[in-house]
Amino acid sequence: MSTTTRVIKASPSDVFAVLADGWLYALWVVGASRIREVDRTWPSVGSNIHHSVGAWPFLLDDRTEVQEYEPDRRLRLLARAWPTGEAEVDITVEPHASGSTVTIVEDAVKGPGLLVPGPVRSVTLDLRNRETLQRLAYLCERRDHT
Repeated sequence: MSTTTRVIKASPSDVFAVLADGWLYALWVVGASRIREVDRTWPSVGSNIHHSVGAWPFLLDDRTEVQEYEPDRRLRLLARAWPTGEAEVDITVEPHASGSTVTIVEDAVKGPGLLVPGPVRSVTLDLRNRETLQRLAYLCERRDHT
């Protein structure tokens, strides 16, 4: 399991404005290369983002499903990228003096990803999620507030 945290200079509602726009998913999630469809009810529980992972021409189509959603507080996802497997991704946002503290807790829950030893998986996920949070910060901190 990996836990990665970053302070983002944006309010929790501004962070969730980005998270709630499923069409932005591939801009901040490392590994997602394109969005094919976003359920109209995103980010309500049970809704999906239909995405592709990889690099052209080696793309795999799959989806990410919302498991839990608390506006401006928490988004828990089941990210699928078969044949590599599935991961649970828990994103929490808390108010901070400079904006928001955003934490991603992630681990493989199904498939070949579970064969990677926990410590190695944790380091790899942490590196990936540091970049994910950097990308999320770029989007949140530069939003037009008009």
